Amino acid sequence: MQSTAGSESANNGMPENGVTPWLGSQIQKVLDSIYAKYKDVDDGVVATYIPELGKADPKKFGICLATVEGEVFTAGDWDTEFTIQSMCKPFAFQLALERHGSEKTLKHVGVEPSGEAFNSIEFDQKTGRPFNPMVNAGAIAVSSLIKQKPVEAGVDAFLETMGKAAGRKLRIDESVLASETLTGNRNRAIAYMLLNSGIIDEEVHESLHQYFAQCSMLVNCRDLAMMAATMANIGNQPETGERVFDFQLIKYVMAVMFSCGLYDYAGNWAFEVGVPAKSGVSGGIFACVNRQLGVGVYSPKLDAQGNSVRGILACKELASHLGMHAFDFSNVGSSFMQWLL
Repeated sequence: MQSTAGSESANNGMPENGVTPWLGSQIQKVLDSIYAKYKDVDDGVVATYIPELGKADPKKFGICLATVEGEVFTAGDWDTEFTIQSMCKPFAFQLALERHGSEKTLKHVGVEPSGEAFNSIEFDQKTGRPFNPMVNAGAIAVSSLIKQKPVEAGVDAFLETMGKAAGRKLRIDESVLASETLTGNRNRAIAYMLLNSGIIDEEVHESLHQYFAQCSMLVNCRDLAMMAATMANIGNQPETGERVFDFQLIKYVMAVMFSCGLYDYAGNWAFEVGVPAKSGVSGGIFACVNRQLGVGVYSPKLDAQGNSVRGILACKELASHLGMHAFDFSNVGSSFMQWLL
């Protein structure tokens, strides 16, 4: 477990940048208590429909919180790597918006909750578009928009941007990529239906490779928390200060995450946790508290909706302890941590 605290000012005992050491220790205690409370929860099952995912250790459980000032707090197996899976979708949507603008992007994908499973083969009957970028159909449409020639150039561009957000170089798990490619017939069916509807172009193989490769990117809880904190920090990486995302478009991505990020659990998530978030079938969840912090959690055993059991429990507890909910009276913008005092 680790924490980093901001340096104190000689004038008033407050940190020049970040939280006080005492407050940092309180935050660390919150994370430690949540980890201890839920580490032995054994509900759920590890995803096996992608064979490589079934090899995950079901006992792993990690939590990380990263503030927009660059403070990092961790508990448990925070440094265990896993593939990002569907948690790549908000970032891909961001890149599509940056590359094509909202008008063109929204001709290919909608922003409405679907109420269906993440891999549902259903489109909006009125528009013919996938319902939103957080389900597989929408994510494949987005991948078609951000792929490049040659196809590896698009994958490399995605990796480079995500690495800037995470604060370290990221890589693809080639075994998972091969497993996804071999078993991804349902996604192939979705892609060809998108082609038939005129949503994606004829380079179906390339669009799918972009999508499968994005999902196969390796991250840990700290990476997720820092990527989320970068979004929360209006696109600026908290540690390096580098502008990674166009801040004028992040609001659209967060809005779709808030309404669609947890599949058909999205309504309950908005009610109970109340922040933009995205989950993945590898067992990760990341959440953004606007202008304040990012959260990354990991535990591979999933519930019936495909969300991490321990991850959901941990995020609910964090929201309760820290007043994270967007409509909680104690959430007062970047000063929310004062409510721990």
